[in-house]
Amino acid sequence: MEEAVRISKILSELGLCSRREADTYIEQGLVMLDGKVVTELGTRAYRSQKVELKKQAAIQQSSKATVILNKPVGYISHLDDDKAFTPAASLVTHDNFQLSKQKSSRNSRFNTDGLAPAGRLDIDSSGLLVLTQDGRIAKTIIGEQSAIEKEYLVRVEGKLVSQGLELLRHGLSLDGYKLKNAEVEWQNDDQLRFVLTEGRNRQIRRMCELVGLHVTGLKRVRIGNVLLGDLPTGMWRFLEEKENF
Repeated sequence: MEEAVRISKILSELGLCSRREADTYIEQGLVMLDGKVVTELGTRAYRSQKVELKKQAAIQQSSKATVILNKPVGYISHLDDDKAFTPAASLVTHDNFQLSKQKSSRNSRFNTDGLAPAGRLDIDSSGLLVLTQDGRIAKTIIGEQSAIEKEYLVRVEGKLVSQGLELLRHGLSLDGYKLKNAEVEWQNDDQLRFVLTEGRNRQIRRMCELVGLHVTGLKRVRIGNVLLGDLPTGMWRFLEEKENF
């Protein structure tokens, strides 16, 4: 028997918005169920029913910003109550803006309210960090069903154990969890290239420790189809219209 679920969940499953955004749209009267405006939060419906957003919601979504930041070492990706750490979002300023080669109507001085990282990059790591106001993009990158690739260049020292490279590619476990297969290869004598489809806490560093290596530098250079490219450290740019994850 078909089960009725919250409309916010259906909208999220359809990829139209995040659950949090769905609740905001319901409060604004921008969600339709079988052609009628939904007026109450928590309203449930069957997946076979027609759930949609009004055009005004799409207009609001198009105004939401997504930025690509080259995070330096020493910055945390998420906000923290501990004032000793500086969040990466603090770098999204007019002075740190890199003008895109593509023409854009966006101004570097924009309202950063609601700008949040889509995924983590620890304080000792650098490289590509996505910050977005768009729940759809956040879900694409870090949603439970996401299989988006993340690529890293990792400098290491130490002696790799026998069959260590194969273990890195498949066979390791962390905290009792068997890791998904990874693409791992040597770039040069002291640098590995990792491609992962998951992102557990300090995963690459811990993986390397299990095979006799110590990470001395870690940089994320790609998320899905979006590349860090030549964006200087500490600088940011807008996600371009032609880019998608």
